[in-house]
Amino acid sequence: MSHRDSKVMCWVALDRGIAIARSFGFDAPLERWEREREAIKSAVLGRGFSQRLNAFVQRFDTDILDASLLILPLVGFLPVADSRVQGTIEACRKHLMDQGFVSRYHADDGFKGDEGGFLLCNFWMIECLALSGKIAEAEKLLDTTMHAANDLGLFSEEYDPRSKAMLGNFPQAFSHIGYINAAASLIGSKRPDANPSCEK
Repeated sequence: MSHRDSKVMCWVALDRGIAIARSFGFDAPLERWEREREAIKSAVLGRGFSQRLNAFVQRFDTDILDASLLILPLVGFLPVADSRVQGTIEACRKHLMDQGFVSRYHADDGFKGDEGGFLLCNFWMIECLALSGKIAEAEKLLDTTMHAANDLGLFSEEYDPRSKAMLGNFPQAFSHIGYINAAASLIGSKRPDANPSCEK
């Protein structure tokens, strides 16, 4: 998990903890949690966004993209219509996508060998496109991603579109959770009463 992603997930833990404590009347240091939540958000917005890339980045004060950045609108950190979120989506499509599959990142992580596209990242991208109202693009990417499944409809952790090889853990639970969420987001975005925040 990237440094920036770790910060965001700490924000999520505090945000959900605050909501749960308020909903059920639990005794909790809400003021302290709220201060910490806002401090984390302020740090991410101030040091985790690259003006050069017009995108959020993997680590503070760098220009390293990471497809985990796609979770920002999915966890409610920022609305999908926010220009910084849209910039991040487009930067990931431009710099991390190859033949329809999104790499987690291109930075040196110390591991040997090549990696394929992370299927969970593809499903995050599909969700982001669907929430942005870009239904046709989301459906096209979902169709491409389905080619990574085997004859039983199971997904691995990664997929190499060049060799058509499954890579990493198989079957990978996170890939299947991502698939379910992406499909649900697409269905929800196509409802007549859906109100996409961005242009199609």
